[in-house]
Amino acid sequence: MDGDKIKFKRWPEALIVLQSVIYGFGDPISKIAFEVTPVYTMMTVRYLIAFAVCFMLFRKRVVKTVKTVPAKAWLIPGLCMGLYYLLNNVALSITDATSVAFLRSLSVVITPAFAFLIYRTHYKWQIILIQVLVLPGMYLLCVRGGLSGFGIGEMITLIAAAMAAGSLVFSKNYLEMVDPASMTVLQAGCSAALALIGCFFVEGGIHLENTTGTAWLIILYLAITCTFLGYLMQNLALTRISERTVALLQSLCPVMTAIFAFFLLGERLTPAGIAGALIIVACVTAGAALE
Repeated sequence: MDGDKIKFKRWPEALIVLQSVIYGFGDPISKIAFEVTPVYTMMTVRYLIAFAVCFMLFRKRVVKTVKTVPAKAWLIPGLCMGLYYLLNNVALSITDATSVAFLRSLSVVITPAFAFLIYRTHYKWQIILIQVLVLPGMYLLCVRGGLSGFGIGEMITLIAAAMAAGSLVFSKNYLEMVDPASMTVLQAGCSAALALIGCFFVEGGIHLENTTGTAWLIILYLAITCTFLGYLMQNLALTRISERTVALLQSLCPVMTAIFAFFLLGERLTPAGIAGALIIVACVTAGAALE
């Protein structure tokens, strides 16, 4: 009975682990869709679908939130989230999925730094140590394990990592004012707006003429599973656990990406990469035990 209670208490952590699996699969299949659909077009359609589904389900909550809550409470987290995914997908279109997953996961150390600088949030030294120890694992997984180099795609990903950290820190704070469902809808809306702006400025509009049936299935998966459910799971988890814990658990994402990239794209890991994956899993397990 006590074991069941413990398991139930761990549902926020389980949501982020599931999110990492979902995103890990989403990264390599995004690259498949990018072969036939322009990156901004695909992101625009993805986020518009996600926003439409979210809004239909939670429209009453959203209308109430927009009317009663200061705009900054959802706009700041929404813009950070939107920029994170926008930049992440741009990077995915021009560099290896494994490289993007590695550099994106640097948010694991950027997040507590932002939390301290913005809200003076303090953490146990053991927690900070575990987060720092994740970095060698990431290095082995992606740099020694198959990182292609450092170019414009990697620079974009580093900025995306900072936006990811910002989305966690600000969402954690403002979820005291905005319910998770409304935050999810408004974050999806911000993502769609940013993608649409990029689509018209960079690609001159939405271009779906070469989009295949497979690409449409990928877009639907990314919209419903990665965006709608992924955003919602993160916001639900942030109501119960810290942004630092969420960032640490999300460091599992490059491990999942590497696994799926191997089967779908043929991106292989070296023995060093495998060792890095094991280090990351060990750090996440240790971090969860300290909560």
